Amino acid sequence: MVSSSRSRAWLWGLILAAVLVQGGLNLVRPVTTYKLLALGAGATTTGFVTAAYAVLPLIVALRLGRLTDGTPWLRQLVMASAALLALAGGIVALAPNVAVITIGSALLGLAHLLFTICGQAMIARYSSDADLDLGFGWFTAAYSVGQAAGPLLGGALVGAGAVTASAERLADVDRALWVGALVPLLAVPLLFRVRRRGSHARSARPAEAAPHAPDRASIGDVLRIPGVASHMFASMGLLAMVDILTAFLPIVGERAGVAPAVVGALLAVRAAAGILSRVLLPWMSRRWSRRGLVIASLLVSGLALAVPPLLLDNLLVAGAFLAVGGFFLGIGQPLTMTLVSTAVPVGWRSQALAVRLMGNRVGQVGFPLLAGLVARPFGPGAAVWMTCVVLVLAGTEKLTFGRRAD
Repeated sequence: MVSSSRSRAWLWGLILAAVLVQGGLNLVRPVTTYKLLALGAGATTTGFVTAAYAVLPLIVALRLGRLTDGTPWLRQLVMASAALLALAGGIVALAPNVAVITIGSALLGLAHLLFTICGQAMIARYSSDADLDLGFGWFTAAYSVGQAAGPLLGGALVGAGAVTASAERLADVDRALWVGALVPLLAVPLLFRVRRRGSHARSARPAEAAPHAPDRASIGDVLRIPGVASHMFASMGLLAMVDILTAFLPIVGERAGVAPAVVGALLAVRAAAGILSRVLLPWMSRRWSRRGLVIASLLVSGLALAVPPLLLDNLLVAGAFLAVGGFFLGIGQPLTMTLVSTAVPVGWRSQALAVRLMGNRVGQVGFPLLAGLVARPFGPGAAVWMTCVVLVLAGTEKLTFGRRAD
């Protein structure tokens, strides 16, 4: 038992770093919406800035995946990503206009991608197959902790006072953004202590790859493997919902007269429910199939999260549906990581996870742009409802066509 704990010490260090990085990121992102509102921007501009977050990751995801398959510098890259995220948060805090905010948002997305790919690569390389659900489950649980703490702290710093476009509100927003920029820096000294010692390290050794599998995989190679495209569509919808809630729920709140501190608390409820589901994931995956859990994640979250935009001023009802939706939303992401990882040859794992992340970034570009256009005539709640439809479609696809591939 002691040796097992020691062999996983690197994982717990990575998870704590993920809490700090994700906490800073999820403080900055919803508060960025309040900065846009303070500068007079609307839902369409918010959708555009949210989409900019995923543009650079979309371009470089596969290259980074190939880099991480062979590099011995995963820990150093994780540290660099935390520093880059802090820099991007500072740019958003200093930004005098929407254009500079857009640049900062793009750098935030790049930093987050680098951290995510390298963190997932460490788990895929250093964990046994039996520990993959545990590793990915705790890694994404750490993300949920950050997603809960970030909006809660950000909402408290922005507060309930001052009208949207006032100088006082803008000062509160900028102060919150600086806090969000500083939090990821706390992960850098922590990561100095993350070392891997154990018997499961897979430094992308050719002998472990499947017979006749080339060392480098193209996007087409990965997508042609049965089930991978379906897993990616599910992952894309789940992540898009997190982004749309983060960006558009503050606008729904402003329209409904709900204070930023309350919106932050509601976003924290959603994320806290995701923490619970990811902590319970190893137990749930022993009782039910991964495929069944992913289907439940898609369908239940898609239906539950359609309610809060309608009743955001009824905090108990909105919070209850966000909790249910957040619990099921949290199940799917780590399972799609495991499903993609185990579907491909071992030597392709980091590249396949990078292709999955590239698909996520396609969704993170496309869905916010479309959401901004939908929100303009129909209101910001329509952005959430549109994404709910995508989740239900993804669940229906898996339920109807996915059994053979899975």
